[in-house]
Parts: sequence; C-alpha cells; structure tokens
Amino acid sequence: MRKEDEELEKIKRKKLEKLLQDIEGKGGNRMEMRIVVPVVDESGLSAHLSDHFGRTPYFAVVDLDEKGKISNSKTVSNVGEHFGGRGYTHDRILELDPNVIIVYGMGPRGLSTFQNAGVAVLRANANTVKDVIAAYNEDKLEELTEGCHHAHHQ
Repeated sequence: MRKEDEELEKIKRKKLEKLLQDIEGKGGNRMEMRIVVPVVDESGLSAHLSDHFGRTPYFAVVDLDEKGKISNSKTVSNVGEHFGGRGYTHDRILELDPNVIIVYGMGPRGLSTFQNAGVAVLRANANTVKDVIAAYNEDKLEELTEGCHHAHHQ
C-alpha cells in the first residue's frame, strides 16, 4: 500500500471513530438520532429501499430515542430537481437535519456533501426500512466510502 493510501485510510478511520463517539451518548446509550432512507413508496417502516438515492420518489425519516427505539417515522417526497423541484436532493435532505443516511449507494457529490456536513452515510444491507434500522441498531452497517460514478450529473 502506498504511503498516500495509508494516510487516507488513517484519516478515514479517525473520522469514523470520531463520528461513532459523537453518536454515542452517556452510559453507552445513543443520543436521539434521525435516520433518512431512500424508499420506493410511502409504506412507512415496511417500505422497500430505492436503488438510486437522487432519483428515489420518497425518503423515510426515522427518529430513534436514546435507547435506539423508533420514536417517530414519516415519509417525505423527494423535492429535488429530478422530481420537478429545485436543487440537489442531497442539499434538500440536509434540511431534515439527519444524523445518518442509509443507502445502497449514491453519487460522489451527494456523498461528499453529507461527509462534509458530518452526516454518516452507511451502506444498506437489507430491503426494508425496518430491517436496515435493526441492522443499524446492531452495528451491522458499514460506512459508504465511495460514490457511484454512474450516478453523477454529466
């Protein structure tokens, strides 16, 4: 491994460690969290995840209490430019004040925007909102470290 690659990996590890420390509350319990998940319909926690973050029709917004239990959930429409709205989807999602985004993948611009805003972007490992929230609570999700290059604007 080249020295530059080693340095980059070290920076990524430190960033992830800090993020995990920020997420953890006193006594090992998590603070309240807001998780946003791109979904294909409005069926709440049973909704299936969308394959494409920027072009998903909806987002599930799930709030967890300090014990990781779901305290609130809602579905919001994608009002980004791909759906007749204005602006990039990732910028509009930041208005929801998320702590975590759980996705199959996203473009490099969206990933960079969330990383720069201190929002964790985790790779989904299940098909429904309920299942990815459970995986999140069990610490079974990995950080998304690279955007899908086919997803960015030409």
